[in-house]
Amino acid sequence: MSPDPALKQLDRFVGTWEMEGGLVGSAERNIRGRATYRWLPGGFFLEQRVRLDFAGLARIDSLEIIGYDPGTGTFPSTVYSNMSPQPLPYRWALDGDLVTITVTHGPLDATFTGRWSADGTYFSGGWRPNPGADEVVNVAYDVGGGRVE
Repeated sequence: MSPDPALKQLDRFVGTWEMEGGLVGSAERNIRGRATYRWLPGGFFLEQRVRLDFAGLARIDSLEIIGYDPGTGTFPSTVYSNMSPQPLPYRWALDGDLVTITVTHGPLDATFTGRWSADGTYFSGGWRPNPGADEVVNVAYDVGGGRVE
């Protein structure tokens, strides 16, 4: 058995990315971190590891495993984080240079919408609470990043 060809859409993530951003409405760039992506052996799943300093308020460390669901054409993932005692389900959707990631689990109810640069070396976007979500838990912020490795 071989990986679904749709997984190739995730190839552009492979590598290490430096990220920087800030809370919506603030000019301060105080969200910084690094994300590293690699294929797990066999090529069925992409691993993401993130370390993020969130405005000096929280240090986030997470491991995310991303797969593919041919029934929906999306990429479900599971996030294991130091911010939650249980794994969190996310869902990625890719459409050309557009990336959408959604989490709707318990109080977490937000969507990331981002875009790749034309040359694929930079991305930018933002997390926003979904309509009706608790904006204290689902803080709106923007982030961008470039490949360093």
